[in-house]
Amino acid sequence: MSGKPTPRDLRRIVALAVADARHEWRATLCLVLALAAVLAPLLVLFGLRFGVVQTLTERLAGDPRNLEIVPIGAGRFDKAWFDTVKQWPEVAFVIPRTRAIAASMDLLKPGGPVVNVEMVPTAPGDPVLKDHLPYPSCTAAPDEDPRIVCAGEVHPRMQAGRIDPADPAPARGRDISVVLSASAARKAGSVVARDVIAGIVGRAVDGRQENVRITVRVIAVLPEAAWGRDAVFVPLDLLDATESFRDGFAEPALAAEGNPRPEGERLYAGFRLYGRTIYDIPRLRDRLLAEKTEVSTRAAEVEQLMSLDRNLGLLFWLIAGIGTAGFLLSLGVSLWGAVERKRRDLATLRLLGFRTRATVIFPVVQAAVVAMVGSALAMGVFAVVAGVINRHFAGSLDIGETACRLLPVHAAAAIGTTLICALAASALAGARVARIDPSEGLREV
Repeated sequence: MSGKPTPRDLRRIVALAVADARHEWRATLCLVLALAAVLAPLLVLFGLRFGVVQTLTERLAGDPRNLEIVPIGAGRFDKAWFDTVKQWPEVAFVIPRTRAIAASMDLLKPGGPVVNVEMVPTAPGDPVLKDHLPYPSCTAAPDEDPRIVCAGEVHPRMQAGRIDPADPAPARGRDISVVLSASAARKAGSVVARDVIAGIVGRAVDGRQENVRITVRVIAVLPEAAWGRDAVFVPLDLLDATESFRDGFAEPALAAEGNPRPEGERLYAGFRLYGRTIYDIPRLRDRLLAEKTEVSTRAAEVEQLMSLDRNLGLLFWLIAGIGTAGFLLSLGVSLWGAVERKRRDLATLRLLGFRTRATVIFPVVQAAVVAMVGSALAMGVFAVVAGVINRHFAGSLDIGETACRLLPVHAAAAIGTTLICALAASALAGARVARIDPSEGLREV
């Protein structure tokens, strides 16, 4: 009888297989311990690999400088180039930069010293400003766009306003919301968020000095670790206006007179570019180098991490392959031996009406029992060992970091793979069961 087994036969054969495994608990326990002895070290090894690599990855990714692509020298980048780069899947943020000689400003807090700082262009999505910008109250002034003011965060921007009325020659029409670096805020006289200070931009025209004084509203101060230089993060519009102003052209945004700027598309000398992940940096570097754009990156550190990940992965799979092969052989032989010992019993089941396909399930069920119990034991051992490892290295780890850990998906994959391997090992025993002749049961009667 080799037809399809009935659900009743399946339930009975499963119950018999579990009862037999429980009856021969010593043999079952040996198989469970053998599985746990193989699986637990593999879980610890993989947990160490994942924990160490993930911790190093998070540390690198947590510093925006590791995601930055810095151009070397001055180039000529137009709007079309920036529009193209924004579409690259590896790019998280890109914004033009004007010439360095035109990208500076003097900051002056009432009663404080004058501090010359670098102007850095920024826009929503800037990785450097991430997590350091304030959230708005969503009460827009009559001259403000609520869609901008009430966005997720307040960003540096140019807005309608007025210049410090104490200045004898104010430029009319613009206030600037900015973010200061910690060093710039400290040197300017301990400037803090919500302070209103003056920004001074100057140029020399026909031997005379012209200065424009702008109201600068500080919306945030970056921590020292986020930006080490003296800098003010400003909207790109201000950098464009400052470059035109210092080139001697008329600039309405700064109420500055001069010759009109020549018509034609503006070209930028540089850019600020950040990758989405640290693994995108080598690809971005190679892509820009292919376009003859020389850049500086921290790709070497990323490549070292990738090499470490590959080497640990190779080590893990070598050990996993050897251990898995040994366990599969051991389990397969054990199940085969169990079938040989139970030939009479299995033949008798065939005589009692169990179909061939139902009896084949007998060793499969026992293999599944060993796999599930052994996996549970291995997971328990891993939890204990991982806790010991993480406590031992706690002094070298930051809050939230671990040296050894597994995600739920890793645990599920380990259990699923173990179950599949165990079922594969039982295939040989199942094939042997299928060849048992029911008449063998009669010979023993």
